[in-house]
Amino acid sequence: MIQGLISISNRANNDHFLFSAYVVLIGLGFPILRYASLNFDTLNNNAIRFLSGGALFLFLIALKHRSDIRKILHDPILAVKLLLVGVLMTANMYFFMNGMQLTTALTGSVFCILALPIATIMAAFFYSDERRKAKDIRFISGSTLAIAGSLIFIFSAAQTAASENFVLGSFFWTIAITIAAIQNLLVKSISHRIHTMVICASTATIAGLINLALAIYSGKIHQLADTSTSLIVFLLLAGMYGMVTGMLMAFHIIKKSGVITFNMLQLLVPIATAVVAYFTLGETITLIQALGASIVIFGCRYSLKANQSL
Repeated sequence: MIQGLISISNRANNDHFLFSAYVVLIGLGFPILRYASLNFDTLNNNAIRFLSGGALFLFLIALKHRSDIRKILHDPILAVKLLLVGVLMTANMYFFMNGMQLTTALTGSVFCILALPIATIMAAFFYSDERRKAKDIRFISGSTLAIAGSLIFIFSAAQTAASENFVLGSFFWTIAITIAAIQNLLVKSISHRIHTMVICASTATIAGLINLALAIYSGKIHQLADTSTSLIVFLLLAGMYGMVTGMLMAFHIIKKSGVITFNMLQLLVPIATAVVAYFTLGETITLIQALGASIVIFGCRYSLKANQSL
């Protein structure tokens, strides 16, 4: 019994470390994505980032997970699901990056919050374990508190001006979060059959090739000829960083802890981004924002503890 309690405690500590690392690293990644979206066309941006990340994953699975490739070749349904994840990721990132270009960081943060109830409803409909989490009173109260705190944090920010393309940008954000919810459900359905890194390699490579084909077809690829080498190298490295944090870590959390837990963590990302901006860009954090952030952290912690006990 004692060994069982120790095992549970160690697992909880590992989960907390993984969750914290994910939130911090994604918080660091958002300013990078924003910078990339302003300096590259969306198709070129996504093609380079996905292909660089896909190349990294393919190299790693060639060393360690070759047996999973044979599973895919012998299972047409699994192969089709992986192809669909890649297509959904392509669509998701297209609308995500365009939404980021056309709106403010505030708008993006609000839509990240709106993703929680959408993802919760969809996950609870398809999976019994997610349904148990969604019905738990501690999850409901904790997530409600976290959403309220997130709204306080975001709307108390100094930068609240809407962009000229707010309606179109918001439409893109709505499509992006809906696609992401469907994509994460599909990832969960295959994550216990093959290694997460194999899913990431397939997804990133497929998404990269689709974006590259679209960039060539539209002629946008020629814009790269006028782009400096340093910017291209930056995007290659940003792609590897983004795929490891935004895809590998995200898919691993979905596999290990579920879709609802993953989306709870998304509420903490705006806070991590604000802290990064505070130290790197000198942006201020108001007292009301600090209060909102505290409410979010408390609500998320309460909900995540409830999820771990189920």
